[in-house]
Amino acid sequence: IGAGIVGAALAQALRKNSISFEIFERDPHVDARGQGWGMTLHWALPTLYSILPPHQHPLILAAQVDISCSGNEEVEMLTLDASTAKTNHIIMPTKRVRVKRERLRKAMLHDLPVQWNKRLLSITTTDEGVTVAFEDGTTATGTLVVGADGSASQTRRILAPETHALKPLPIHAIGAEVNYTPEQMAPMLKLDPLLFQAIHPETNDFLWWSILDTPQTSGNGCYLVQVSISYDLRKPGNNEVPASNAERIADMKKRAVHFASPLREAVLAIPDDNVASDVRLADWDLVSWPNNKGRATLVGDAAHAMTMYRGDAANHGIMDAANLAATLKRVTEGEISLEDAVMAYEEEVRGRCRPAVWASRQACLDAHNWERLGEDSPLIERRMDARFVWEDDHMNGRMTRQNGL
Repeated sequence: IGAGIVGAALAQALRKNSISFEIFERDPHVDARGQGWGMTLHWALPTLYSILPPHQHPLILAAQVDISCSGNEEVEMLTLDASTAKTNHIIMPTKRVRVKRERLRKAMLHDLPVQWNKRLLSITTTDEGVTVAFEDGTTATGTLVVGADGSASQTRRILAPETHALKPLPIHAIGAEVNYTPEQMAPMLKLDPLLFQAIHPETNDFLWWSILDTPQTSGNGCYLVQVSISYDLRKPGNNEVPASNAERIADMKKRAVHFASPLREAVLAIPDDNVASDVRLADWDLVSWPNNKGRATLVGDAAHAMTMYRGDAANHGIMDAANLAATLKRVTEGEISLEDAVMAYEEEVRGRCRPAVWASRQACLDAHNWERLGEDSPLIERRMDARFVWEDDHMNGRMTRQNGL
């Protein structure tokens, strides 16, 4: 259920393992709604390549925000002091591919038989199988239903009606896709050619800057950039959430006045009528749900919704897809029962992803508290699928490294 990136990854992994599947997606077609901004593939990149047929590997590189990148670079990531525009921390270099989400989704859906306009209504399981019903009156029956339908998963809502709800965090973000001319971009490209993050030490406002397209592929001679500013709602003066698009843009500019050049000018250059989205951050750290004796399970954000401040969500989702397909392969070969396979898959997901949700939550909170920034902060640690132990309550606690993979 769900033809996003993780749903497509699961389908590709199942096909590679000669396991039959059907894909159902609520949208009427692939371009029905926006698929988010950019995303970074890093520690799960080898896994992604392993589940895709070799002829599709070039499609991943073609989905990059800057197609001039080779995809083999080991790149560091900068955290800037927004009051000076100087580097404060450097995240150690890792191999990464920065892609535009909608491009990657289309690449991964290549040749997959998606059934569109299928909104999930109910799930009925028996000892013999599982039947899903859709709002259009149709049904489908199979051996296992897998919810890959995102952080607001309808599958999770049905399986866990009492515990499905996301846990809101006290952070609010405003983001926009903005066109910049090469002249406007020149000083920003000197900071980093792809992306960076910046935090103001006094206001604790957080800026995320990430290229989504370049003049080489944008079609209009401009750069397309994701610009996002987020802030802690608990701090004085931050308790009001802008209600209109114009107010959201104005709020971004008001906060950017305190930034140093060229960060300030880049935000102030956003057109007043530019579309801006607002997001109240939330996650889901339970990572547990009834699987109805191995007839239903979850992958990706449906299983472990996390904030974007570590860029880990898609990487964990891809790992979910590969691991679930490999475990189901053992079922088809008679090595293990379906129920035991699903239980084993979910146990691994909980062990890997519950700490990841906590780490991303802490990174989100640290991004809005200058005093907490340090080499032990999940916000600026190298992305290596590190495991963490939660030591205190979820809003004020800290994390310490348990082990690293």
